[in-house]
Amino acid sequence: MESLSDSDIMENVRDGQVEKLAILFERHHVKIFNFFLRLTGSHDLSEDLVQDVFIRILKYRSSYEGKGRFTVWMYRVARNVHVDHLRKNKGTYNLEDQFEEPESEEDSPMHALEQKKDKELIQKALSQLPVKKREALILSRFQDMKYKEIAELFGCREGTIKASIHRAVKQLGEIYLELQGGVPS
Repeated sequence: MESLSDSDIMENVRDGQVEKLAILFERHHVKIFNFFLRLTGSHDLSEDLVQDVFIRILKYRSSYEGKGRFTVWMYRVARNVHVDHLRKNKGTYNLEDQFEEPESEEDSPMHALEQKKDKELIQKALSQLPVKKREALILSRFQDMKYKEIAELFGCREGTIKASIHRAVKQLGEIYLELQGGVPS
């Protein structure tokens, strides 16, 4: 099974071999979890949303056409799950722990405190971006998706995604500076 592509496995799932969805889950659940964690800031919610993604993949398996990359289709399902969640919950999230990473033993307590403050400011700044910009930025910078794949996912041109991500990074920097008490340029 390791040699089969994601698309091949998903085609098997679509054709009735639903037990093979476990292979796709093993390959992708961490990436999807991290995507949701960066969007929502909640470990518990992210776990729930990951489960919803794979339930929907199973439920809507017949709609998988095998065109393009499986990951693009999977992230489209994930985005839909997130949008549905936003609609149900009015988009209110606690963004604490959004970018939490284990602290290095080499870090001094002062350095760790500064890093934590920076992370909190970045989390607050990121949460102030519009959802579509936030999604594009997270997919590009944290999920390592190519601009072409993000464009396919969003249903637009690659140049549009490049410009959108560039504007999102600029806007994120401006918001971050404002939160620091600085003046944006």
